[in-house]
Amino acid sequence: MPHVKAFFDEATYTLTYILHDESTKDAVIVDPVWDYDPLASQMSSESVDKVVEYVKSNGLKIHFILETHAHADHLSGAQLLKKHFPRARLAIGQHIRLVQETFKPVFNLPESFKTDGSQFDLLLKEGEDVTAGSLNIKIFHTPGHTPACSSYLIGDRIFTGDSMFMPDGGTGRCDFPKGSATDLYNSITKKLYALPDTTKVYVGHDYQPGGRQLAYETTITEEKEKNIQLPEGRSQAEFVEFRSKRDATLTLPKLIFQSVQVNINAGAFYGATATDGFFHIPVKLV
Repeated sequence: MPHVKAFFDEATYTLTYILHDESTKDAVIVDPVWDYDPLASQMSSESVDKVVEYVKSNGLKIHFILETHAHADHLSGAQLLKKHFPRARLAIGQHIRLVQETFKPVFNLPESFKTDGSQFDLLLKEGEDVTAGSLNIKIFHTPGHTPACSSYLIGDRIFTGDSMFMPDGGTGRCDFPKGSATDLYNSITKKLYALPDTTKVYVGHDYQPGGRQLAYETTITEEKEKNIQLPEGRSQAEFVEFRSKRDATLTLPKLIFQSVQVNINAGAFYGATATDGFFHIPVKLV
């Protein structure tokens, strides 16, 4: 039976997961974090080190590092993991190319920056199955939070990234470029809610509303019945109106400029030296 191990990054409220087959030791890693201190402008491998330690202590064979989307709140630790597990393939949904095209001019990236997704080892298509040893991964394109979000079904467990949170957390925001509340409504109601009710759901973030304890595992049944923003039966018009009003009150994620430009480049700094990386930060001149 597959086993899921979760790692929680308190700084960004991000969940990283390792799913592995307990008998074969075949495994995948979902949404790893590369720690960044914006005040010191310094990177740290603390979160990645915890993942590496778990993998090695359990003798796991990492086949894939799966990104659910180009995150806007944390930098991906994928490249650090690939140094430890060079045979692991970094995979993301094929629509990452649209996100690259969208953000290349935002960050004034040079013409040489590729927008064909070639920075990643594998671009995933909806409906295809990918094999990771004894594990079978089914790909769902679940746009809305971003146009390139994917959810990954492995056995009876689905990893939803930022599309859907714990029932008391609702859903992801939809106001990023090319985001769409209508798309998110369809992604959840027509794809995620169409899964068997007993399917276990693992969310990409937990903001611990009301100060409750960390929670990251729920079920499709619980989401349908209790999701505070999109319970089963809520109309598309109601959800879109709610999500649009809600998103209008939100500030940008603190690390959006740092995160997105690294994450669309597969977790690597563009034009980095051996010891230093550089951000392209857009500034509004008033």
